[in-house]
Amino acid sequence: MSESPSPSSPSPSLAPWLLFSLLGLLSCLSCTKADGTGSSRLVVTGSSTLAPLLADLAASYERLHPEVRIDVQSGGSGRGIADARSGVADFGMVSRDLYTEEGDLKAWTLARDGVGLLVHEENPIPALTSNQVRAIYRGEITDWSQLGGAAGRITVVHKAEGRATLQVFLDYFGLKNPEIHADIIAGENEHAIKTIAGDRRALGYVSIGTAEEDILHGISVRLVDLDGVPASSEEVAAGRFPMTRALNLVAPESPHGVAADFLLYVMSSEANDQIRAFSFTPLTP
Repeated sequence: MSESPSPSSPSPSLAPWLLFSLLGLLSCLSCTKADGTGSSRLVVTGSSTLAPLLADLAASYERLHPEVRIDVQSGGSGRGIADARSGVADFGMVSRDLYTEEGDLKAWTLARDGVGLLVHEENPIPALTSNQVRAIYRGEITDWSQLGGAAGRITVVHKAEGRATLQVFLDYFGLKNPEIHADIIAGENEHAIKTIAGDRRALGYVSIGTAEEDILHGISVRLVDLDGVPASSEEVAAGRFPMTRALNLVAPESPHGVAADFLLYVMSSEANDQIRAFSFTPLTP
């Protein structure tokens, strides 16, 4: 391969703008990885449920591959869908099954998670039925005394548009978003959890895995049974808890190079311990 002209002695006939363009191209080519991807940086955006797990997996992968940097950003499953489609992200994180109209995307399921109903730890209500939940979110039941608890108006915590947890909740209970009577609209799981921890009358719904992690760290919330089934990662793993969802990475096409290698890593049994550490259920034996 012939050597490139020295930058210090360009050809007199070479226009300055063309020279700078060629130098920029040569600089990019010199950074191209041996696998041909041309980049050592991956971007993963989307679901706030998946983001902490993916950040942990990304850090493990970077330790094995120091030349790779993986940027993990949350923002909701809606963002993950949009960023994957537009090419802003190599992968979108989507914590629900894809809809028919999202068939232009491929999905790889890393794990499963449940969506559980959450109250303050001092709330004595042990369980709720699907009918009671529907009535609460439609504004037909407004006080805890109507459910056998202490008198007090129920603070209804709902999720924002674009959040996969919202869609799982609406689909499971057969509700439409316009009929919801919400007092507070939360974004990420942690927003909802902190809101409920600060309000003894609040009711909301979040990732079971995320809630269990926060409860272990002393956050003042409690998961309640749904239709007689405990809201726990063990019940999700056993296939008994009714309101569950897939935790996916999505992209418009099968990845190549570093992206493909990272996908193989997070889908392998090597990731199972980390998946379980976040109270999710791994799917790879």
